[in-house]
Amino acid sequence: MIKYPFNIENNKKDNLKTSSISYKNRGLSLETMLNDSNKYYLFIDKAIIYKKPTPIHIVKTNKENKITEAFFEKPSTSDYNGLYKGKYIDFEAKETKSKTSFNLKNINSKQLKHLYKVDEMGGISFIIVYFTALNDIFFYSTKNLKEYISKSKRNSIPIDEFIKKGRKIEISLYPILDYLVFIDELL
Repeated sequence: MIKYPFNIENNKKDNLKTSSISYKNRGLSLETMLNDSNKYYLFIDKAIIYKKPTPIHIVKTNKENKITEAFFEKPSTSDYNGLYKGKYIDFEAKETKSKTSFNLKNINSKQLKHLYKVDEMGGISFIIVYFTALNDIFFYSTKNLKEYISKSKRNSIPIDEFIKKGRKIEISLYPILDYLVFIDELL
């Protein structure tokens, strides 16, 4: 089992800890791999990118102060945001079991509008899609996403489009998913 350098308990960098995970098992969720990658980016002072929590309204708690009833206040805009090289980063992470395409119904219109707006205002936005049945992960820019949606009559993006215009993210050691290399190409 491989441990990141920030797995050490007495680390001087805010005592960062992460789970001790072997990434040979590709059954891990995309979110787990992205969260560990983002912890690594923060540890080496390369980027600060966080998973955005979905806002909830707490209705009831029990005697132990555990939430027993709550509801979502509003739909979330995207999964992750942060800063890299002085640029605002915002992206959505999705998984699909399909071997042939990514269904666009997996991204709601509010999320799409948000990604488009970030792109229009000079930020960097994109989606990362994990084809779990194929063990393939792709970085796909909002520019490509917007272009595809405007030109295609399909309700899904075929895997060939990701291969042609996206960038395949290989699982590696440090970080697990180095997606920042593709942002460098956009800068």
